[in-house]
Amino acid sequence: MTNSNQMKKNNWLLIASFFGSSALSAQSVHSPSTLTDSSQTKPLSEVVIKAYEQYRKLTDVGAAVSSIGKADLNRFGNTSIVSALNTNPGVRMEERSPGSYRLNIRGSSIRSPFGVRDIKIYWNEIPLTDPGGNTYLNQLGFYNFQSLEVIKGPAGSLYGAGIGGAVLINSMPSIWEKGVNADYTGGSYNANSENLQFRLGDDDHRNLLSYTHQTSDGYRQQTQMRRDVASWETQIKPSEKQTLHAYMLYGDLYYQTPGGLTQTEYNKDPRMARPAVGTQPSAVQAKAAIFQKNFTAGFSNDYHFDSHWQNTTAVYGAYTDFTNPGIRVYEVRQEPHFGGRTVFGYNTDLGSSHLQINAGAEAQRGFFETRDYANKLGTQDTLQTDDKLGNWQYLIFAQADQKLPGGWTLTAGASFNKTAVDITRVSVVPPIAHDIRFDNKVAPRIALLKKLTSDVSVYASAARGFSTPTVQELEKTNGIVGPPLQPEDGIDYEVGTRGSLLQGKLFFDINAFFFHLNNTIVQRIDSSGVGYSVNAGRTSQHGIESYVSYQLIDQPSAAFSNIKLWVSHTWHDFHYRNFIQDTSDYTSHRLPSVPPQLIVGGLDIRTRPGLYLDVTYTYSDRVALNDANTAYAGSYDLLAGRLGWRTSFDRFRLDLYTGIDNAFNTKYSLGNDFNAAAGRYYNAAPGRNVFAGISLNYGLR
Repeated sequence: MTNSNQMKKNNWLLIASFFGSSALSAQSVHSPSTLTDSSQTKPLSEVVIKAYEQYRKLTDVGAAVSSIGKADLNRFGNTSIVSALNTNPGVRMEERSPGSYRLNIRGSSIRSPFGVRDIKIYWNEIPLTDPGGNTYLNQLGFYNFQSLEVIKGPAGSLYGAGIGGAVLINSMPSIWEKGVNADYTGGSYNANSENLQFRLGDDDHRNLLSYTHQTSDGYRQQTQMRRDVASWETQIKPSEKQTLHAYMLYGDLYYQTPGGLTQTEYNKDPRMARPAVGTQPSAVQAKAAIFQKNFTAGFSNDYHFDSHWQNTTAVYGAYTDFTNPGIRVYEVRQEPHFGGRTVFGYNTDLGSSHLQINAGAEAQRGFFETRDYANKLGTQDTLQTDDKLGNWQYLIFAQADQKLPGGWTLTAGASFNKTAVDITRVSVVPPIAHDIRFDNKVAPRIALLKKLTSDVSVYASAARGFSTPTVQELEKTNGIVGPPLQPEDGIDYEVGTRGSLLQGKLFFDINAFFFHLNNTIVQRIDSSGVGYSVNAGRTSQHGIESYVSYQLIDQPSAAFSNIKLWVSHTWHDFHYRNFIQDTSDYTSHRLPSVPPQLIVGGLDIRTRPGLYLDVTYTYSDRVALNDANTAYAGSYDLLAGRLGWRTSFDRFRLDLYTGIDNAFNTKYSLGNDFNAAAGRYYNAAPGRNVFAGISLNYGLR
């Protein structure tokens, strides 16, 4: 037997031993479960989707949309949403180090050296994406998510700029129950998460208070993290016509940043932080880290004037305090901003058809200040630049949906968008001002859906997408205004089918897209470590995304009450169509950041006594690390699992669980730094690690 085969055999023996011993421990308690199992949800074909203001079953939506519910989030450790999002085709979320997120929808991370860009994200009706185009998704804790909808591809007809798509986050439980929740999860690398949540009031007068504290030492050197999130939400229904919703969120996040490694450093010790090179200090010496505080408050009102007319209006204000002692500079940012969104809806029957019209507007305004200092071993030194940035954007949109006889539904919508950024450097005399305006053309979308049966539909759509440069992309990382940038602009064509067969046991969701993008924005890092962005000509992005699940058993009274198999597959063929950078011709090269193949599969088992098991397998193809395609991160296989026991007694509900991630102890790099100078591409992901936790709910009467 080869060493490789012996290693795989040992890995499987370790996994079997881990889950076997955990199962024996769990089976020592034999109390039957009478609680509502949060791992059980309605079939995907029955899930109601809000995307594009349609509020329809998934099989009635003519768009590439993925739905992630509480059961999906709870199949992994209760510390991060990363693994749950990665079960969806076309979606790839990375946690480069604890607290450092990057979200990739159909290759959007090519613009994201860190953070979330090229995607519009909403939290409870308000934009979480700021007017500068950046999204601090890491300001939310695990328990701030109840469900998510991921719209893949251009969604500018209703949601504005964002070639990658849009994400709609809901934080209010769909079924209201008064009570108190206490949760704890602990794991490898000294990871700890505690959550306390109070749910007060009845279904028409909801109050939700939550506090989460999370810490971790991280897998690599210089990767400690601490996150505190406090939130309050209230939802009041004063009448059958009106619903008021108010929310406040405060997040205090600190995480260290280890920096990228070269291939030699990565092979030598993947857990090391970036070492000192020449005159540049190491990540440890520079005390490289992010200090991020955010406060967001919002209010929304949903009002039904009559059976035809309704309106939803939301307003918000937010403030972000961001401090980043980095390898080169010590950056300090203050980012207050505010905005709002209003949508009017009208619906009526027209003979044998039904018409729904949605129209509205969204606007955001920011007043940002950015100061860069020299970093003297983790402390502010000489001021280098001091900029004041005024940014604003607005969009006006309209959409019509008409259900026609014969199972046809036609959707047509469009938006007009405008963005402006004023940058004034006040650290020089006289101050230097840059007035940047982006006049974006109309972004239309049209879709046609046909119901083949009551449970199966097919659809086709065409949409124009665009994405303006973010404030961070307009400036180099040394604070100097970078090369002039143009908005990305492209046309997307999609066809898809979804539905259920075999008495609802088999569910499928398959779509193919053909997307041609102009003025693609990509990240560059020069030899001195300064990052900047350029327009990279044209790209051709084609793909097929599919999800299939099969319900092997669905018998609540049987010993094994529910067993499901599922698989998610992503095939992406992304290339530059025409891109010449200086003297280098990258035409026909693969785009960095996009693995051609991604496969995620799972087995979910539920038993009548309350024992459950979720197993997840992931395969990722190799990924190009630079435009020249001379460096690749290798392919890898991952195995993860969660074993637990859910039960209820009196007014208590209990969930005890344990799990394992990267069970094969695979060495791989996640959240790579693309086009990095000196080949510093690699950010090692954690090796084999385990977790265990408890969730206790007490219902109030």
